[in-house]
Amino acid sequence: MPHTGPTDEPDKRTLRRENLAVRNRLTADDVREAGGALAARALGMPEVAGARAVAAYVSVGAEPGTLALLDALRARGVRVLLPALLPDNDLDWGEYTGTDSLARVRHGGRMELFEPAGARLGPDAVTEADVVLLPGVAVDGRGLRLGRGGGSYDRVLARLERSDARPALLVLLYDREVVAHVPAEPHDRPVDAVVTPSGVRRFR
Repeated sequence: MPHTGPTDEPDKRTLRRENLAVRNRLTADDVREAGGALAARALGMPEVAGARAVAAYVSVGAEPGTLALLDALRARGVRVLLPALLPDNDLDWGEYTGTDSLARVRHGGRMELFEPAGARLGPDAVTEADVVLLPGVAVDGRGLRLGRGGGSYDRVLARLERSDARPALLVLLYDREVVAHVPAEPHDRPVDAVVTPSGVRRFR
């Protein structure tokens, strides 16, 4: 992916490192409580309430919790798609049918991820989703998201654009992670809304 200049990446790394350091000080109770609040906020959004299929992910560590939301969506009859990381950092997809449909997978030296244990549906399966939940560590007032830095979701967004799919793009964050400015690059695409424990903020 092209970059706008040599100053972008260090700024992103610094913001990412600072936000992750704050996350890592959260207790398990903090994470669980935030996850419940996030689920309630997201489920109240019209685009989520009306979705037939949602592409999501399983939070790990101190990430804003997603399991409460995944289970609530499934209880409503929504098809929930979860990513599986491929060797080239692209994402394949599988269906979530409950916590027993998850496998704990370690990719190289990185943290363990929870991925769908069942059949793989292919990278293009995400184009069938009405809502795509994107992981992140910050978002700014323009809706520009700072991800983990692996580039997997840049590929997802490019795939959605190529296929002319227009799902609602949502990022789940803690309140303090909505910031004044995220360093941007030409390929960065804004999300439609950020969901935090205290509310929803829309960007377009």
